[in-house]
Amino acid sequence: DLSIGSITGASGMILAILSTQFGWNIWAAIVVAVLFALGIGYLNGYLVLRTGLPSFIVTLGSLFILRGLTIGLTSAITGRTQVGGLDAAPGYSSALAIFASDIQIGGVGFSIEILWWLAIAALATWVLLRTTFGNWIFGVGGDVNAARNVGVPVKRVKILLFMTTALAACLIAIIQALHLASTDALRGTGNEFITIIAVVVGGTLLTGGYGSAIGSVFGALIYGMVSVGVIFAGVDANWYQVFLGGMLLAAVLLNGYVRRFAMEARR
Repeated sequence: DLSIGSITGASGMILAILSTQFGWNIWAAIVVAVLFALGIGYLNGYLVLRTGLPSFIVTLGSLFILRGLTIGLTSAITGRTQVGGLDAAPGYSSALAIFASDIQIGGVGFSIEILWWLAIAALATWVLLRTTFGNWIFGVGGDVNAARNVGVPVKRVKILLFMTTALAACLIAIIQALHLASTDALRGTGNEFITIIAVVVGGTLLTGGYGSAIGSVFGALIYGMVSVGVIFAGVDANWYQVFLGGMLLAAVLLNGYVRRFAMEARR
């Protein structure tokens, strides 16, 4: 799903404009932003299934359309592409406490975003490994025709997965908007590529049918550690991009090798 970065930017801007320009309570604006993201996810899934086009083509189109609409409408409504002042909106304090505050655990301060990250990872792991829907996901990713032949509702699974990625992108938008008390129409730009790097480094095959939420968690953790480490090491930003590209290629090659080795070992 290449539209997740644009969904992040659009959802955050909906939240900000409704709460700062129209005086909505933050919680009501959050509900609208979530419904919007789910709608975009449903539309992406529907178009993929209806047209038969590859998902990256459909979501690439969504990426540009959403980004353009976000920038254009934000400029038309506010006269700029950045919106601040969320901390003055009603309901901000309670929303901040749930989505973007700092908490103390054992005398050590943690950002509550970490708990969101771990909770979602645990939920995703449980769904993939312990539920029928998780089996359907692996089945659809591995062989669509075989999954359909054994009764898996392929269309429903695909649409729900697009809606899930859109919801995750919206959650990022909510957390960032509340944490910074502002939004930017360009926020989320490039997130789709960071996501691909994280999940591939975590062992997910882009061909489908193999992967894990835990692997993606470690992939994201590795990416985050590299990002911070490069900054502290004082490495030039251009070399940082080279390293990320190399890391992605190495992960893809390694995943392919491990898969071939595992398949040969089973024979």
